[in-house]
Amino acid sequence: MQFFAFDAAYLERLRSGDARTEEHFVSYFGELIQLKLRSRLNSREAIEDVRQETFVRVLVLVRSAHGLREPDRLGAFVNSVCNHVLLEHYRSKNKTESFLDPDTEASLVNHEPSALSLLETKDAHRIVHQIMAELTERDRRLLQSVLLDERDKDEVCAEFGINREYLRVLVHRAKQSFKSFYISHLGDSRMN
Repeated sequence: MQFFAFDAAYLERLRSGDARTEEHFVSYFGELIQLKLRSRLNSREAIEDVRQETFVRVLVLVRSAHGLREPDRLGAFVNSVCNHVLLEHYRSKNKTESFLDPDTEASLVNHEPSALSLLETKDAHRIVHQIMAELTERDRRLLQSVLLDERDKDEVCAEFGINREYLRVLVHRAKQSFKSFYISHLGDSRMN
C-alpha cells in the first residue's frame, strides 16, 4: 500500500462530493480499516458494518459546517471515528461481556471527550429535537415518557388510557416514525 498525503484541495473535493475523490477515499481508507478490523472482529458482516458506518460518519462530519479543517489530520480523524464505531459495535454486541483484553480496550478508550465527540453530541442533540418536533403529539409524548424520561410503563398506560401490550405497539410505531424522519434528515443533510 502506498501512503497518500492529503491536502486542502483533496479535502474540498471530498466535501463537495467529487465522485473520483470519494472513490479514492473509500478505496484508500477501506483497505486500512479492513486491516485494522480483521484482527478485532470475527465476521465479514461485522467488519463491513463498522467500515460502512465509519465512512458515513466521516463524510457527514467532513461535509458539516464545523467539519475537519486540517487535511493532514484526515487519517487520524478516520481512525478516531473508526475506533468510536468499533467501541459502539462491541457495546451493542454484548453489554455485559467485553471482547477486548484490558490493554486493547484502554488503548481505544479516551475518557475525555474529544472535539469530535462534543460536536457529534451537540449535533445529535439538535437533530433529535428537530425530529421530535416533527412527530405527532402522541408519538412525541410516548417517546418522551417511555424512552427519554424512563417513566414507569404502568403510569404511562394510565395516562394514555391503554394497556401494556398496546403501549408496546404504540411505542414501536413512534420509533418507526422517528426512524423514518431521521433517515430522511440524513438524506437531506447529505444533499446539502
